Amino acid sequence: MLQKTKGIIIRAVKYSDAAWVVTVYTESFGRESYMVYGVNKKKSAFRAAYLQPLTLVEMNVEHVPGKELQRIKDVQTHIPLNEIPTNPVKNTIALFLSEVLFKTLRLSEPDEQLYAYLENSIQLLEHSKKGIANFHLLFLMKLTRYLGFEPNNENTDRTCFDLMNGVFLSEKPLHAHYLLHDDAQYFGKLMSTPFTAIENLMLDRQRRNRIISQLMDYYRLHISGFSGVNSVEVLHELFD
Repeated sequence: MLQKTKGIIIRAVKYSDAAWVVTVYTESFGRESYMVYGVNKKKSAFRAAYLQPLTLVEMNVEHVPGKELQRIKDVQTHIPLNEIPTNPVKNTIALFLSEVLFKTLRLSEPDEQLYAYLENSIQLLEHSKKGIANFHLLFLMKLTRYLGFEPNNENTDRTCFDLMNGVFLSEKPLHAHYLLHDDAQYFGKLMSTPFTAIENLMLDRQRRNRIISQLMDYYRLHISGFSGVNSVEVLHELFD
């Protein structure tokens, strides 16, 4: 039986000359993978434009719980994105975020709040005019709430942030995973900044790159098997 769901394109990998495997975070089923044939062919349900990272789509699918590769009957754009595919800065951020999402959204379970956060954030990126260079930092910090390891925002005036336990401390913890002084303070500032005030994050290239490295460390500590994100180097070059 056909079922309709909204979805966010996370990754598209060419499987053969005729087929792609497309990973989608769906509103109704969570993360799912779909085998797509004949992209851009006349009778294909899929167009190459739908393969772009973070594309917002609406699909009719034949969903079989537990099946490794699902089937798409037809797909169309849910919310059109014009800036993200064509703006070099926004497109690079989208590539980075899609890689992070591929490595963090692992379970095929629906989460309406998480889906709403992702969809709303993508639209914010699409329409943002200021503070774009810091968008990925704020996105990753706020994503921790939905992944279950949001830092505790109490005592942000303290000089140490414990990456392992997600709390601010007055003294170093008894392990090596912590931030001190300015690093801790910038982490706290990122936690308290809403998207609507993103332009208030006055970060130079060095500080921005330092924060993204610290965020990646934080994710590694809280997500089993979380590995390096290759596209982070492209971000460093983009904002150099």
